[in-house]
Parts: sequence; C-alpha cells; structure tokens
Amino acid sequence: MAEAPCRRIMVVDDDVFILEVMKELFEPEGIGVVAAESGDACIGELERGFKGVVLMDVMMPGKDGWETIAEMIDRDLMEGNVVAMLTAKDIPDGELDYLKEHVIDYITKPFEADEIVTVVKGYLDYLG
Repeated sequence: MAEAPCRRIMVVDDDVFILEVMKELFEPEGIGVVAAESGDACIGELERGFKGVVLMDVMMPGKDGWETIAEMIDRDLMEGNVVAMLTAKDIPDGELDYLKEHVIDYITKPFEADEIVTVVKGYLDYLG
C-alpha cells in the first residue's frame, strides 16, 4: 500500500484569528496547518521544504502577498506548491497581471468554512 501524500497547507496571514480558524477547520480533516504571520515567515517555511497549498493573504504589513509570490518565483520556491490568495478585495490589482499565472484561485474574505475546506481539499488532490 502506497503511503498517503503529506496533506499540508500553509496559511500566510498577519491576522492571528485567521490562522487559528484555519487550524480549527483543517486539522480535524487530517490536514496539517503551517501558520506564517508574514511573507518572510512564508519564505522561511518554503526554504525548509514546505510543499502543499499556500493560502496567501494579500494585504500584510511589510511584504504583502504579491511581493511574497514574486520572491517565491525569484527563489524558485513554486514547484510542488499551489497558491490561492485570501483577499478582502473582489478583483486582483491590475499592475500585478504577470503574477496571476502563479495563483490558482482568489478566495474572498469572509469565506464560508465548508466552502474553503472543499476547495482546498481539491487543490491537495490536484497536487497528489
């Protein structure tokens, strides 16, 4: 019997409440949650070998979500990961069109708990 793939997500958000909610939603589903409170923390986790779904907040102090994705690309940290943006905005910023090809989805806050779990499980299945 083949070993099940590691099912993990990384939630990148400066809002500690969002990080806690994500753990409460996903851990009972058997999905590990890595919490990163900043873009720099996200990059650090990726450099330590994180592979999986990255749920990236757009608006964060310091390095925002788009700057973090640009750094992931520059450092060749995209392989084995899919990125979905968590955003309070309905549409992505126009000047960031070149980064959109690296983003699988835009999840608008506030989100429905069952919807986000279903969507993320689909991304994990996609990663295999």
